[in-house]
Amino acid sequence: MKIQYLWLMLFSLLITACETLDQEPESTATKSAVFGTENGLKLYTNSFYNMSFLPRNAIGLDAMSDYLAVKSVESFIQPGVFSSALSTGWTWTDLRNINYFIANCNNPAVPADIRNNYLGIARYFRAYFYMEKVKRFGNVPWIGKPLEVDDPALYAGRDTRELVMDSVLADINFACANIKATNDPSRTTVTKYVAYAYKSRLCLFEGTFRKYHTELNLQSTADVWLNNAAAAAKEVMDKGGYSINTAGGAGVSYRQVFTSNAPVANEVLQASVSDLNQGVLNDANWWWTSGTYGAKASFIRTFINTYLKLDGTPFTSDPSYKTMLFKDEVKNRDLRLKQTIRSGDYKRINGGVQVPAPPVFSYTFTGYQPIKYTLDDMYYDAGALNTNAIPLFRYAEVLLNYAEAKAELGTLTDAEWAATIGVLRARAGISGGLSTKPTVADPYLVTNYFPGISDPVILEVRRERGIELSLEGFRFSDILRWKRGALMEQEWNGFYVPSLGTPMDLNEDGIQDVAFYQGTKPSPAIAGVTYVDVSPAIGGKTNSQLLKNGNSGELIWMNEIPRKWEDKMYYYPIPQNDYQRNPQLGQNTGWK
Repeated sequence: MKIQYLWLMLFSLLITACETLDQEPESTATKSAVFGTENGLKLYTNSFYNMSFLPRNAIGLDAMSDYLAVKSVESFIQPGVFSSALSTGWTWTDLRNINYFIANCNNPAVPADIRNNYLGIARYFRAYFYMEKVKRFGNVPWIGKPLEVDDPALYAGRDTRELVMDSVLADINFACANIKATNDPSRTTVTKYVAYAYKSRLCLFEGTFRKYHTELNLQSTADVWLNNAAAAAKEVMDKGGYSINTAGGAGVSYRQVFTSNAPVANEVLQASVSDLNQGVLNDANWWWTSGTYGAKASFIRTFINTYLKLDGTPFTSDPSYKTMLFKDEVKNRDLRLKQTIRSGDYKRINGGVQVPAPPVFSYTFTGYQPIKYTLDDMYYDAGALNTNAIPLFRYAEVLLNYAEAKAELGTLTDAEWAATIGVLRARAGISGGLSTKPTVADPYLVTNYFPGISDPVILEVRRERGIELSLEGFRFSDILRWKRGALMEQEWNGFYVPSLGTPMDLNEDGIQDVAFYQGTKPSPAIAGVTYVDVSPAIGGKTNSQLLKNGNSGELIWMNEIPRKWEDKMYYYPIPQNDYQRNPQLGQNTGWK
C-alpha cells in the first residue's frame, strides 16, 4: 500500500480506539492504541512521508539555479524586488507532529529496540525538517518537544547555528544507529542506508558552508562535518550493496534511472514511485514539454560547455568551441549529454511511430531542451500522466558526497577517485582520466565558475556533481554552500547561430528545424521550420530573445531583466508576518 494512504489508516485507528476503549479517557485510549503497539508506531511514522517540507519528487526543483534559463526571472534575484513580505517557509506544524511522536513513543508494551527503530525514523524526519530550515533561514529556534499554545518558547528567539546543527547531527546519528531496515524492495521508505545517505548530504552541506562562509567564524569546525560526510557515505559504499546502473550500455544507462517505471534498484535508494492503478502519477512530461505549464527551463551554453569530451579532456580546450554549431558540439561528448538534452538521433513516439525530435523552440529559449525525466511517448505530454519513478536518493550522489568531502579535506586518493568520479565517468562512456586524480586546473571552470578555487581535484568534483546531478534539485543548495551566489547572475545564453535567415538542421536528419530572423519573416516559409524573431523590439516592446552579436552569435534570453546577487541572499528573510508576531526572532542581515 502506498505511503500517502497510510495516514488515513492512522486516523481510522484513532477513531476506533476512541469508540471501543471507552473505559479509558479519550486521550489515553488514543495514545495507548497508537504508542502501545508496533503497528500503531508504524502507522504514525508513515504519516511523516507526506510532510510539506519533503520534496514530492525532483521535477522543477532546479528552476531557480545558475544553469537553467526559464520563462521569467525569479523575483528573489531581481534588485530591490524581493522582501520579507514575499518570503515564505516559516512553518512549524510538521515539527510538532514529529515531536509529539518522539515525546510519546515510550510505552514499555513495545520492546525498546522496536521503539528505537521508529524513534530513529522520527528523528530522521526531524533532522530533515531542520536542515531545510537552516538552509533557508540560517539561525532558527531549536524546538525539541511538542509545544502547548501557552508555551513561552513559542515567542523565543533563534538559537545559534552550532546548537541547531549539533542537534540535527545527534538526530541523524540516532537514525543511522537504530533504523532496522537495511533494504526496502519498493524503494519508497527510509532505511538505514537512506539515513546514512542523508547524513552524508547534510554533513557535506554544513562542512562546506562553514569552510567557505568565513564570516561565520566556524571554519575551524568544517573538517568535523566533512569527516562525518565521508564516513556516512563510506558506510553506504561498503555495506549498502548498491552500484551504478550500467544496464543497456553507456548510451542509455544514465537516463534509464530517471525514466523507468520501477526504481532501478541497484542505484536508487529511495524514490517517488508512480502507480497507475491508484492514480498516483507525476507531471514530468507536462512540465518539461509544455509551452505554458512549468518554467520552460533549458540549460545555458556556459554549463553545457562543462561536459567533457569522450577522451576525458575539456570540450573548451578546442579553440573552435565558441562558434561550433549545435549539431557538432553535441558529438563526441560525455554520453550523459545526449541523455539529458534533445540532440543527435533522439526520437519521440507519436501514435506508436518514432519521429525525429530536435529541440522545439516553442519550448526552449536556448536550444538545450531537457529530456532527463521525460518519457519518449508524446501521450504523456498532456497532463500529470507520467508513470516513471523519480529518484530521491541514489548511489551516484553518495559517491559524489564522498569524493567532495575527501577533496575538501585534501585526502582523496587516486584509488578513491577511481571508485567515485572514475566510476561515474566510465558509465558516461568517458575513457580518459578515470584512475588518477587531475593535476591541472581547467581554466574554463576557474574563469566561469570558481575563480577562488585552484585545486584541480575540487574543480573536477564540482564539474562532475553539476553534470551527474543536473535537474535533481541540488544546484541552488550547492551554490549557497560554496558561497558562489554570483553564479545566479550568469547570462542566459544558448547555442551558436552563424547568421540570420539560414535554416539549421539540428539533428542532421536532412530536415531543416529552425531559422532566426529580424523584421519580416522569410517568405516563402519552409515547411516544418520554426521561425524565431530575434529583432531587438517586436511591436514596440523589447524582445527577450536575441543574438549576442546582433546578426549572429549565441542566443541570449532575458538579458534586459537585471539579476543581482547580494550576500544577504544566502538566507531568506524571516517572513514579515512571523517577524511582526515575534520580534524576538530578529531579521536576517540586510533584509527588511
